Amino acid sequence: MTTEYKPRPFERDEDIRAIGTGLLARTLPREAWTHEAHLGACLWLVSERPDIDIDAEIATIISRYNESVGGVNDDHGGYHDSITRAYVAGVRLFLSETAETGLAARVNAMLLSDVGRRDWPLRFYSRALLFSVPARRGFVEPDLAPFPQA
Repeated sequence: MTTEYKPRPFERDEDIRAIGTGLLARTLPREAWTHEAHLGACLWLVSERPDIDIDAEIATIISRYNESVGGVNDDHGGYHDSITRAYVAGVRLFLSETAETGLAARVNAMLLSDVGRRDWPLRFYSRALLFSVPARRGFVEPDLAPFPQA
């Protein structure tokens, strides 16, 4: 039986900023690195950290964080480049379309949107390609549809 995913909303802008700064500093507790935290940190990075080139740095940021909490980035776990790039595209698209202003309000609205769904990357990738080793280790172009442009 499949149950509908219900995201856990953020109460305060500061909670999202703490996740983002914890990610960058590699001090975020591993159990706090949830789906919602991934998307919140991504939106924060894209919208509030213009000093960080997300396209050039996101793989290193997440990979180093994973290692700092005892994770391994290999063929079977850890950083997944194609999923991350799909969500970065989704965050940019969402930001281009939303009227929400506060950080928590934007993140919460995104979590409730199509972009926030855990299966959102599967709109662009077949399951076989998305969960392949090449797609994990580096960016692989989608095989079902291109990412929407912001």
